[in-house]
Amino acid sequence: MGWLVLVGSGLAVIGLCLLGYCIFQAISAKRSGLDDAAMRQRLQKIVAINMGALLLSVLGLMCVVLGVFLS
Repeated sequence: MGWLVLVGSGLAVIGLCLLGYCIFQAISAKRSGLDDAAMRQRLQKIVAINMGALLLSVLGLMCVVLGVFLS
């Protein structure tokens, strides 16, 4: 079950990288000085990516835990 740990850790790392991307996008959106409607639209896209990144990280960590328990 070592492959499950490797796949899970890869998914978790990809998810964490996407979370970092979301943080930098949110900071740049805040600094850009957009009006409320444009800011809301931009942040909605960021939140969608953020939720996907969290899901990917959780699935990766679940695979790691499952792989450790099964090995």
